[in-house]
Amino acid sequence: MSTADPIAAAAPVTSWDGFVTAVRGCVACSELAATRTQVVPGVSPPGADVLFVGEAPGAQEDALGVPFVGRSGELLDSLLTEAGVARDQVAIANVLRCRPPANRTPRRSEVQRCRPWLSRQLDLVDPVVVVALGGTAAQWFFGTGARIAALRGQPRAYDGRQVLVTYHPSAAIRFGPRGAPLAALREDLALAAGLVAAARR
Repeated sequence: MSTADPIAAAAPVTSWDGFVTAVRGCVACSELAATRTQVVPGVSPPGADVLFVGEAPGAQEDALGVPFVGRSGELLDSLLTEAGVARDQVAIANVLRCRPPANRTPRRSEVQRCRPWLSRQLDLVDPVVVVALGGTAAQWFFGTGARIAALRGQPRAYDGRQVLVTYHPSAAIRFGPRGAPLAALREDLALAAGLVAAARR
């Protein structure tokens, strides 16, 4: 069943399966609904302590329906392994659930319309720590003036949750293996793993 009102559709959802069903029917952004292959709800294994939030699905994610399966996903997997975190134990979402045409930056109006879905996912996953990957995700949590360099390196409070802001894996790829974004991302994922370990004690 399609819906053009994410606020009304997301509010009554009480399970992950219900969330997936509801979000797959979203047509709130007409351009995105017309050009996407499918909605990418995200992944949420039971008991996930970490929720990663990226920007939007890319071409491979749009084709497969799973977030972070392209080059950025491969790098994220590698860095998670370094940090001692299994990919299949973390939840992953994006600010947008649909691929923008030609992978353009999400528009503010699209981010706003899609906002109820991520808000509901935060409640359903209830993670120990949220990792905001990249500028779009950082701005979702902390406003349009949010800057990664100023926010990263320590957890920030958002609605009673710990949020770590860091670079998107695509930035780490773009700046190369000796670039600052990769070093920062590696440090911040290790910090996330430490926060989870401390919460489990």
